[in-house]
Amino acid sequence: MSTQNIPFNPAPLRDQFPALQLKVNGETAVFLDGPGGTQSPQSVIDAMSGYLAYGSSNLGGPFRTSRHAGQVVQSAREAMADLLNARRPEEISFGQNMTSLTFSFSRALARTWQPGDEIIVTRLDHDANISPWLMAAADRGVTVRWLDLEPSDATMRLDQLPGLLNEKTRLLAITAASNAVGSITDLKTAVSLAHTAGALVYVDAVHYTPHGLVDVQAIDCDFLVCSVYKFFGPHTGVLYGKFDLMESLTAYKVRPASNHAPGKWETGTQSFESLAGVTAAVNYLAAIGQGKTRREQLEHAMSLTNSYEMMLSRRFLAGATAVPGLKIYGITDIERLAERTPTFAVSLDGYTPAQVAAYLGEQGIFVWDGHYYAIAVMERLGLLDKGGLVRIGFAHYNTAAEVDRVLASLTDLANKR
Repeated sequence: MSTQNIPFNPAPLRDQFPALQLKVNGETAVFLDGPGGTQSPQSVIDAMSGYLAYGSSNLGGPFRTSRHAGQVVQSAREAMADLLNARRPEEISFGQNMTSLTFSFSRALARTWQPGDEIIVTRLDHDANISPWLMAAADRGVTVRWLDLEPSDATMRLDQLPGLLNEKTRLLAITAASNAVGSITDLKTAVSLAHTAGALVYVDAVHYTPHGLVDVQAIDCDFLVCSVYKFFGPHTGVLYGKFDLMESLTAYKVRPASNHAPGKWETGTQSFESLAGVTAAVNYLAAIGQGKTRREQLEHAMSLTNSYEMMLSRRFLAGATAVPGLKIYGITDIERLAERTPTFAVSLDGYTPAQVAAYLGEQGIFVWDGHYYAIAVMERLGLLDKGGLVRIGFAHYNTAAEVDRVLASLTDLANKR
């Protein structure tokens, strides 16, 4: 398939990623492990090392390096506010990772719950958007209801949501896209239904953010979390929350810390070098697009990369039909590519997922196997006790040739049976 008609060329971008130059057995490695964490461009690496080289400090000091650290934090808030389209930078908080932020925030939000209240979690979510809420509900005597997925195409059963919502519902915790099978959720519909019932909505956008444009104002979610290492940056978690809500809730924190958002949600000293990398990661994405503002650049960039990734998905799905014994879980209809990310969970007859991943790894093709913490998904598909699935994930730095290479390797392995 020719990419000449696609207004996106990954080659110049690939040159910016030192890791993508890695050789395995004399061939360039193929990084298809993006759903578990992407590689970083040199600009992110330079930003992080540059912060440390300048001189690091904690916040609040009356000297240059402390003021510099404060500027780094503010720049990172502004960058993430642009990426997520938050109303103001103060709606952005940082933490060690999405999981830690969600555990901390769930404890704080649960203080507002009473015995007999209800919350809703989904079977399409990563466990980081399930277990924190299950534990908080157990602590407060709150009933948990489950929103199911449709096993045939691994999509969210939003048609069941109205029947789960009622005047007792306090929270809907829902994913923007499945990290296991790639299915995208209709968040606008879900949020509207939840708000009509008086419930708050907490969105896990970790898997979606690298592949689609996030707009928290358009979605109207109350809270949203993502992880920067999933979109070419460092290991830092990001929490968005509507400012008035974040101000009104009581955070678990040490006494001298600020009582105001966003600082009250950031426990301990942040990794300022990572926050320098956060800004650089957002700027890397923005530089792909064009526009007068960074948000406009990001909108254009995500449009370009999304179209390109859909081409990779189309190519993979078309080629997968020729691989003997290969089964894809999730949406396989090429007319429905807008409903999924370029992340594919597969099995190969005659092999365990671990065996497939190990074989591909020997060929220099990096993929994951197992459940990837999407335990509820694997349980619902009846695969948790069978080793889960093989996850093949494409990002905009991948190429059509790499799609062909993984398909060829899968075919070779299938023919060895």
